[in-house]
Amino acid sequence: MEQILYKKPILTDIPQMQEIIKKYVENGIILPRSDDEIATNIRSYIVAKMGGQIVGYVALHIHSIALAEIRSLIVDERYQGKGIGKELVQRALEEGRALAVQEVLSLTYNKEFFEKLGFDEIQKENIPEHKIWQDCIKCKHFPICNEVAMMKKIS
Repeated sequence: MEQILYKKPILTDIPQMQEIIKKYVENGIILPRSDDEIATNIRSYIVAKMGGQIVGYVALHIHSIALAEIRSLIVDERYQGKGIGKELVQRALEEGRALAVQEVLSLTYNKEFFEKLGFDEIQKENIPEHKIWQDCIKCKHFPICNEVAMMKKIS
C-alpha cells in the first residue's frame, strides 16, 4: 500500500471531500455540509491522502473553551480497515490537546470504534452545553436517532 499523508486540506479539496461522503449523507449516516460550510471550517479538517487522492477525513469542531467534537469522520470504503480512521481521530485529539480542549465528543453509529480509542458512552442529555441540537435538527433521523454519544477527556 502506498504511503498515506495526513495534512490540512485546501479549499480545492472540497469537491473530493464531498464526493467521498456523498453516499453516507444520502443514507443519513453523516450530516450534509455545504461547500461554503466546509470552506468556512476548512481549518478544522484533517485529510488522509494517498497518491494525491483523499481517502478519508475528519473534523475537530470547537464548541467552547472546554468542548470539541469529532465530526464528519469518513474513510473511503475501499480503504477501511487499514487504520486510517483511527489515525485521523488520534491526530484530531492531538490537535485538541494542543488547543487545551478538555473533552471531545462524538456522536456515532460505531460505538465500538470509539471505545477502542478510549471514548466512553454518555447519555445525550448529558452532553455539555447541549451542543447537538443545533446540528441534529438538520438530520433526516431527527428526533428519533440511534446515534450514541461518546466522550473522552483529553486534558
